[in-house]
Amino acid sequence: MQDKTQKEAKSLPFFGIPKILPYIKGYKNMMFIMVATGLFGSTIDIILPIYQRYALNHFVGEGTLDTLPWFIVIYVASLVITAIANYINGYLAMKLEVSINRDLRAMAFDHLQTLSFSYYNQNSVGYIHSRVMSDTSRIGSLFSWSLAESIWQGTYLIGAIAVMLIVKPGLALLVMLVLPLIIFLFSLFQAKLIRLNRQIREINSRITGNFNEGITGARTIKTLAVEALIEKGFTDETANMRRTTVKAARYRGLFASTIGMASSLGLAIVLWRGGVLAAGDVGTFALFMSYAQGMMEPVRWIIDCISDFITTQVNIERLTRLLETQSDVTDTDEVIRIYGDAFDPIRENWEPIRGDIEFQDVSFRYPDGDEMVLEHFDLKIPFGSNIAIVGETGAGKSTLVNLICRFFEPTEGRVLIDGRDARERSQLWLHSALGYVLQTPHLFSGTVRENLLYGNPNATPEQIDKALKLVSADDVVAKLEKGLDTDVGEDGSLLSTGEKQLISFARAVLADPKILVLDEATSSVDTITEQKIQAAIDTIIQGRTSVMIAHRLSTVQNADCILVVRSGKIVEQGTHKELLALNGYYKELFTRQYEDEATASVLG
Repeated sequence: MQDKTQKEAKSLPFFGIPKILPYIKGYKNMMFIMVATGLFGSTIDIILPIYQRYALNHFVGEGTLDTLPWFIVIYVASLVITAIANYINGYLAMKLEVSINRDLRAMAFDHLQTLSFSYYNQNSVGYIHSRVMSDTSRIGSLFSWSLAESIWQGTYLIGAIAVMLIVKPGLALLVMLVLPLIIFLFSLFQAKLIRLNRQIREINSRITGNFNEGITGARTIKTLAVEALIEKGFTDETANMRRTTVKAARYRGLFASTIGMASSLGLAIVLWRGGVLAAGDVGTFALFMSYAQGMMEPVRWIIDCISDFITTQVNIERLTRLLETQSDVTDTDEVIRIYGDAFDPIRENWEPIRGDIEFQDVSFRYPDGDEMVLEHFDLKIPFGSNIAIVGETGAGKSTLVNLICRFFEPTEGRVLIDGRDARERSQLWLHSALGYVLQTPHLFSGTVRENLLYGNPNATPEQIDKALKLVSADDVVAKLEKGLDTDVGEDGSLLSTGEKQLISFARAVLADPKILVLDEATSSVDTITEQKIQAAIDTIIQGRTSVMIAHRLSTVQNADCILVVRSGKIVEQGTHKELLALNGYYKELFTRQYEDEATASVLG
């Protein structure tokens, strides 16, 4: 269902940083200033123990205060400059974090809008949500606070070692003996921490998905009385998260404690070998003590930063994989140059759509399937035609519609719109001419009016009223407390399924599409409303090409052509009378449905 975990097994070089840099290159100047201020502040912190060495040796050791005024001025100035540099560094880190989070989330969200249906068929909402929110948050933190701290602490560590080597090389080399031990420990723990953090991210995605399903499926859960089962699944995943997180924390704690112990060896060495220095050179002894103590904190910070880099590598892997995912349906560079894309359309180059549709030797297999659904299929749908697609539930009736709407591309052959391959124009050009009423209607959060305006943002109140009346949705709006300004709730949850269907139908009509697709559009309304809508459909389809997916065969008897689908294949096609005359599968469906309706009528 999700991207395969095994694909993530191969670690990216340098913690994946080169992989994410192209997506955040707009912040290179801010990063440069942040790094520069960090280096500047850290450099002054390196110099402060040298000031202390001078003070001890000169003012105390030599017993003179001749340069004390200048020393105080320079020392205080250094502290003030350090405070200013640290303030700028912290401000930029905060700004960088929120800016990167914002841009990566916008980038991921926009990219998701370009992906085809097959991506959403294979990835859960929770998985995608985790990529857009959780992963981007950790990446933003990595390139702000973690980067700022690693620069400051790393510079201090290197500078301190350099000064010690200059002042007392022998003692400095003894202190540096702990570094190979730290490197060994790092290499020992790195691979294990990466694997554990991958597992944590995967489990978190599943928890998010379960949480989402628990909310969106609340009604179904209650009607099926499966609260205990759903709760068990959620509890099992959270328990798994706890076990894995505790295990990762145990490794990180062991890692940090062993590194801390190794760092403390540096201080022990200074105390052991520095006694002789203390007698003859108090300033140098104090300098080494200061650096040995000061080195412990940078080492710990660097280890934490490295742990963050290790952890965030998984987030980088997953987010960049999303951003690099190519849609199964794409426009060529030439098409985008002429017609634009979904976000920047060049509408002045769009030719008017008439609505002629033609399948030329089309074969099709779903991206995640192995069997051909269509093979060498030909069909002409002239402008103004009314085409019906019928078959049992799950027979594959939506395949043709998906190809007409260019939600999927033909595996072989061509789908022509107005005599030209649909791939020679942009997806948005075609989608802008479509009116689609889904079997399961979807409304956006907001008011009824706002949902209708998605069909035509420039619609006048008169046009809205006309569309509502045409599909018998005006009665629904009249009953609502605030009419058109009534909030529909998330996914229209405050309306009944039938009310949502009518609003969705009115929205499609308001768009005045050249190609109208009705996917069992009357399946969620009562019989009286269905009859009203069916009468409205006869009016609506005039002057446009219509494709109707229908389960009730009584609604498609007047269609110009009926395509009969069985087990994913088109087995018959023709008018209602022609199909009955064939005495085949269509007649079997029609007879069975007629008998069922007659029986229900008698029993009713």
